[in-house]
Amino acid sequence: MVNPKIVEETKGSVMLEEGWVQVKVPVPFSLKWVNSYLIPEEDGYTIVDPGLRTDEAIRVWDEVLGELGLRYADLSRILLTHQHPDHYGLAGYMQQRSGAPVYISRRSHAYALRLWSENSTFAEELQRLYAEHGMPSELREAIGANLDTFKAMVSPQPEVAYIEAGESMRLGGRRWQLIDAPGHAKGQLCFYEPERGWMLCGDQVLPRITPNVGVVPGEGGDPLDAFLRSLSELRRYDVTMAFPGHRDPFADFGGRIDELVQHHERRLDRMVELLSEQTLTAFELCETLFGSRLRENPHNLRFAMSETLAHLVYLERRGRIVPAWADGVCRYAASAR
Repeated sequence: MVNPKIVEETKGSVMLEEGWVQVKVPVPFSLKWVNSYLIPEEDGYTIVDPGLRTDEAIRVWDEVLGELGLRYADLSRILLTHQHPDHYGLAGYMQQRSGAPVYISRRSHAYALRLWSENSTFAEELQRLYAEHGMPSELREAIGANLDTFKAMVSPQPEVAYIEAGESMRLGGRRWQLIDAPGHAKGQLCFYEPERGWMLCGDQVLPRITPNVGVVPGEGGDPLDAFLRSLSELRRYDVTMAFPGHRDPFADFGGRIDELVQHHERRLDRMVELLSEQTLTAFELCETLFGSRLRENPHNLRFAMSETLAHLVYLERRGRIVPAWADGVCRYAASAR
């Protein structure tokens, strides 16, 4: 099976084998860029996860398409692994420029509409959740304001068609399997091509950084359990090269999955250890684990808080910790068993 080799590299893109292009679309936060992939088709190019809508991202796309001798009209299809704004945000803009259809799973699209529709109450719901778990009001308000800034970066909303796990589709002249990949994002899809063993894995498996797994208000469930079960399923695929949403394509897909599972096991054990010493709110535990410096970064604080809650849900459901409510705020302690 053939691994992709770098054919040519420029400031904003990497030309790979079979005409694939990895485009590094800038994002205005610590991840620096999101990967979009241009895949040649008989009638143009499929674009996977076009990125967040910012002036800088559009400039990069204009430059990359120009370097490749392409126009927006050459984009024949827009494919979204999931609904997070750094992947979804430019879809509507690209659709307007190209006329290309946009494909996404139904659950991913429902989440996108919930967050960015005109009458969205998501920010208020998230702030109420964080209040119940001890976050100070000024930090909740900063997170709400930060969420509002994303609405312009996902506009206009695309007209979409649905694709679902269990289906298959042709991509780059080959048949790919669509795989449900929950935990990081409900409705996220991975795409697997068995002949070469290539996996488009979105944000489910990332090299060197850990995908965020967080609680989403109103969704319920156990997102960390869903994520770990998904990793167990993905571990069974014979993958020679993974194409992630962040950082660069990598070969050791199974080894990276093992590292991610071990990371979460260590995090869970550390949380139980801390809660055996004293009772803590989720916010207090979040600051202990991730540091109080996140108070200055509402975007990262939201990720850290929701991830802390996801781990607490996982531990509580397995009887390793117990919650106690007082005055509308939840505190946690390690189980006595």
